[in-house]
Amino acid sequence: MRGETKQGTGARTPRWRRWVRRALWTSLVCVLGVAGVHQFVLWSAWGDVYSVSDAPPRDVIIVLGASVLPDGRPSDVLEERLRATAELYRLGRAETILVSGDHGEFYDEVGTMTASLLASGVPRSSIIQDKSGFRTLDSMYRAYQVFDVRSALVVTNPFHVARAVFLGETVGIDVAGVVADYDVEYSFRTILWNNGREVCARLLAFVDVFLLGTQPQIGKVAK
Repeated sequence: MRGETKQGTGARTPRWRRWVRRALWTSLVCVLGVAGVHQFVLWSAWGDVYSVSDAPPRDVIIVLGASVLPDGRPSDVLEERLRATAELYRLGRAETILVSGDHGEFYDEVGTMTASLLASGVPRSSIIQDKSGFRTLDSMYRAYQVFDVRSALVVTNPFHVARAVFLGETVGIDVAGVVADYDVEYSFRTILWNNGREVCARLLAFVDVFLLGTQPQIGKVAK
């Protein structure tokens, strides 16, 4: 009708759509943030990871613990680390080996690691034991603070090496990562589990260092 005011015909976006858009944008930002943190940990180790044959000399070889079987034998993952460590020692890359892992009355990574290295021909006088290496963060922090390590090769598996280097550099060690090559054929499920778990562990390492300032257990020196 004439004289009536014509109102706008544009409809407001329903509230639920606005919330969906916000949720999508928030999710995207979170995904990009997580991806960025993950890549930061990987990039921090860029240029500092070597094969056994190419590893540079350092003062100490740090071999990180992993699971031990119920009968006391090292798991395949740990056996690979120990084999690479023994080879580095034979090549003269360092004169001292620091074995770092969990140690308890009924579960002893450190004892198993030491026995394996001794069986490989490494003299007992060249082995130092860290019985409180419950996490990679603990191992690297204790290597620096408790065992006065300033220059080291850290030996671990391919999926783990970047995080180990990142944490070693963070605490102040001049560290080079050494990849213990796979000597067994792992199942797809095992590979997926190890790599998926490591993605979460890299994120946690970043949070521990830069956000939480997580302090590891220092404990006593055990030789």
